[in-house]
Amino acid sequence: MISDVHDVAAIGQKIINEVERAVVGKRDLLETVTCAVLAAGHVLFEDFPGLGKTLIARSFAAALGLDFKRIQFTPDLLPGDITGGYIFNRNENRFELRQGPIFANLILADEINRASPKTQSALLEAMQEARVTLEGETLPLPEPFLVLATQNPIEYEGTFPLPEAQLDRFMLKLSVGYPTLNEEKEILHRRHQRQVEEVLLSPVISAAEVLAMRQVAETVHVDGDLELYIAQLVHETRGDRRVAVGASPRATLAFLKMSRARAALQGRSFTLPDDIKHFAVPVLGHRLIMQPEYWMGRRVAEDVIMDVLNKVPVPVVKGI
Repeated sequence: MISDVHDVAAIGQKIINEVERAVVGKRDLLETVTCAVLAAGHVLFEDFPGLGKTLIARSFAAALGLDFKRIQFTPDLLPGDITGGYIFNRNENRFELRQGPIFANLILADEINRASPKTQSALLEAMQEARVTLEGETLPLPEPFLVLATQNPIEYEGTFPLPEAQLDRFMLKLSVGYPTLNEEKEILHRRHQRQVEEVLLSPVISAAEVLAMRQVAETVHVDGDLELYIAQLVHETRGDRRVAVGASPRATLAFLKMSRARAALQGRSFTLPDDIKHFAVPVLGHRLIMQPEYWMGRRVAEDVIMDVLNKVPVPVVKGI
């Protein structure tokens, strides 16, 4: 029975510990993804090949006890390959719905930028409203529903950059990063010891319990001064001279949801300014459209975010 933030914190640590059996040395990243699960937010992983992006998605699906589907995005992939469609059954002389891989709890959209914008758009309704419209009929997706997508930041040949409307639907954009020397040695040691390629993970909770944890996270208190702080952070991104288009209200809501999720994961019934600041770059980085003269600058968006964090006064909030 999941009834309060202490239950969420205990189960959350069990989930992370189970995933760490397969993923070495990325505790902070795994905690952030767990917060995204609690906040019902989709995650975009952008990093170099071979760093474990797919492994993280599969491991979370296993630990959370969720139905998992992987969609390999390619230039010839069609929207119907994702959503499914109605197929004529000759034996029964009627059309039958054949559901696509989108009808699962956790979707891995692998190399999402390799598909055409037409195919990418098949995820828009699903990611925002957790439903799919086929032949005029609206069908709900399983609950919980979560999209983890990957893209490679160095291979641009044969790719289609995600449009802003698609990027904005991802609550976070994260990087995995290279392991340290000791972590890479541990990866080798574990592979040698188990003598098989796959790490078999056990489900810690069920889909119903994930929904229960989300409901508890919704009860976490957010002080009015913190709500104003969130609004000011997002608002300031729209006035920076380096930014052509600032963050949308989706970013404001993402801050709210992620800060509550982090508080719950730490066993707190209230949020702190650090809960908000912790997610500034993951929430805002992919939502800022820079002026043309800054397009070649790789860290300009992060510089803007740091300037905004330094500019907006941090409220003093007492725990309750």
